[in-house]
Amino acid sequence: MALAREALEQLPIERLVVLVAERPGHREVVADAAARLRMARAAFEELGPVEVVLDPHPYTVDAVRGGRFGEAVFILGADQAGAFETWKDPDEVLRWVELAVGTRAGHPHPQLERFGDRVRFFTLDSPLVSSTDVRERVAASEPIGELVPAAVAQAIEKEGLFR
Repeated sequence: MALAREALEQLPIERLVVLVAERPGHREVVADAAARLRMARAAFEELGPVEVVLDPHPYTVDAVRGGRFGEAVFILGADQAGAFETWKDPDEVLRWVELAVGTRAGHPHPQLERFGDRVRFFTLDSPLVSSTDVRERVAASEPIGELVPAAVAQAIEKEGLFR
């Protein structure tokens, strides 16, 4: 949420599309695609006109190939950007989109210089929250209200996720 909020404030973005991977190719998921889509829609509801869509492509390169989003900027956090060179076909990803990387003070800045002007950075002031932390706290019956938007906490509780 903080990443999207800061990107909307700092970058020239006309339209924000949030992709929820139906079956991510890089990792296993705990919740099914429909539940993750509902949580994402609940989370981004407060940002206003944001499109949250289920993406059938397991890898980013497949989602952006062919210019599906026009002259788009793919937004990600520094933690994911640090691993960008290990993604499937990173050069092909940057053929179709630019990267905008949200960085936090006190955290390592991803080394992406080889990609030149296809990568830009913006600052992100947010608490350190991970989906793993949220899942672990839910499993331990600990509160998550300070970690996620209220609508997301309600969706997790209603659907009995991560128990």
